[in-house]
Amino acid sequence: MKISRGEYYSGRIFLLLMMIITVLPFISIFTTALYPSGTIPDGLSWPANPHWENFITAFKVANMSTLLASSTFIVLAVVPISLLISTMAAFAIGQLRIPGSRFLLFLFVFGLTLPMGGIIVPLYYLERQMGIYNTRLAIVLPLIGLYMPFAVYWMRTHFINMPTEISEAARVDGASTWDLFWRIHLPLAQAPITSLGILMSVWTWNQFLLALVLVEDPSHRTMAGALGAFQGHYATDVPLLCAGTIMILVPTLIIFVIFQRQIISAMLQGSIKG
Repeated sequence: MKISRGEYYSGRIFLLLMMIITVLPFISIFTTALYPSGTIPDGLSWPANPHWENFITAFKVANMSTLLASSTFIVLAVVPISLLISTMAAFAIGQLRIPGSRFLLFLFVFGLTLPMGGIIVPLYYLERQMGIYNTRLAIVLPLIGLYMPFAVYWMRTHFINMPTEISEAARVDGASTWDLFWRIHLPLAQAPITSLGILMSVWTWNQFLLALVLVEDPSHRTMAGALGAFQGHYATDVPLLCAGTIMILVPTLIIFVIFQRQIISAMLQGSIKG
């Protein structure tokens, strides 16, 4: 199907407008972070005397070094376990077609509809009874469970589109179910697994609500969760608040820039097989 010249240019203009709408807030936050501490910038403009020391001040005020260690620990605890459980569950549902797989898939899809605000209060009381409130486990365990619906559905889309002839040929050669999963299908699922891991890493790093409600100690929160406490103490200091926001956003932006090819590859793979 040939695209007309009008459709070509209108699509380019639309993408350009969307890029401007997306990038403009980041530019605004960055320029605001360079204004003198305690001032309120008037509009989107570059300061005459940029105060780069605002980033150093925000780093010290928010105790960023401790938060970096806490966020890294939470990401390393959540993402590998979530990937392992979701990949094994999706393999059983999508490739092995175990009895009741349709019902299990329905339960996972239903889990996508649960609002975070509706489960945060039960989680609060449950974790107090379990004795893990105000610990990093208070964030790690709920996130693993909350990621399962999306993660299983994501990986199941890959496994259900894999040719059954691959598994049948392996069975003839004497491969067990574990061999099918670990030696054959897992290497073929590297693209969706990598993309899913990147998404969950970013979501975990930016987790705000769970960290703010279930953890009182700021040193046990994520970077985004600590931003809430930072905002509470320095809500009137807009430049420092923007500097802290930029420092929290930079790691996730770096991850997307580095792994953008893997993310696009997994998206296209799903759309082609779809």
